[in-house]
Amino acid sequence: MVHCPFKKVLFLCLVVFLAQNSLPARNTNPVQVDYTPEDQAIFERYVYYITPYRNLPLNEVIIQSGKFFLDVPYVAATLEKEPERLVVNLRELDCTTFVETVLALSRAAKGEELTFDSFQEHLQQIRYRNGVIDGYTSRLHYMTDWIEDNTRLGIVEDVTGELGGKPFTPSLSFMSSHPESYKPLVSDPGLVRDMRQIEKRINESSHSWYYIPKQEAAQHLTGLQNGDIVMFTTRIAGLDVTHLGFIYREGDKVTFIHASTGAKKVVINEAPLTEYMTRIKSNTGMMIVRPSYPAM
Repeated sequence: MVHCPFKKVLFLCLVVFLAQNSLPARNTNPVQVDYTPEDQAIFERYVYYITPYRNLPLNEVIIQSGKFFLDVPYVAATLEKEPERLVVNLRELDCTTFVETVLALSRAAKGEELTFDSFQEHLQQIRYRNGVIDGYTSRLHYMTDWIEDNTRLGIVEDVTGELGGKPFTPSLSFMSSHPESYKPLVSDPGLVRDMRQIEKRINESSHSWYYIPKQEAAQHLTGLQNGDIVMFTTRIAGLDVTHLGFIYREGDKVTFIHASTGAKKVVINEAPLTEYMTRIKSNTGMMIVRPSYPAM
């Protein structure tokens, strides 16, 4: 039998060509992630820290994860990167990024593999509408929008109504009415129009919204659990929520863990929850959102 090396090579090339062209197309537009080596180092410290707690219920993992960030500086507007991308910043937190980061880390910790990639996947799912990054307005800026999206995905449950909350209807307009307060809206006026449409959709949603008035909050403390997300509603025109954190029980005292604008860092609030609400004149009450697991 006579061998023909040329034909053999030609045949192998044809096989490789067909195989390559039958594979699914590669993602040519991967998610851009913004983080530093220090963020990775903090994550590795978190993995070591949280490992003994991973078998606890999710709400207790959340409490331990929140404590991991105590004294981390409060810094606002860390997400304002152009173009829009997933920002991982474990060095500096505001009230929203604190809650999103702790929730994402806790969900990753309850998963089979606690990796930097899995944490990023959870964070993106929580922070962006349908978990998809598609420009500035795909981020869930208003907390009622955040609740509705994450409830639909099974990540959280709005329990305010069952705790005895009273109905309210969002009337959102702040971002489109104050574009000068948001750098991307100043850079691209077309985004103001998009944001106005998002506000209209939220305002007209069929979702039933409830809040617990602050003068009635003391009556509903027994229903609150460690790790519940507390969101403080406001009378500021055009807004729904101005601050948030995680419920934390110390014996009979009910308070919360949050990135505090006053303390300029992450703290366990010294004052009880009801006292904090009384001090904030613009506060009207609270919404309670309960994280759930598993869901993704």
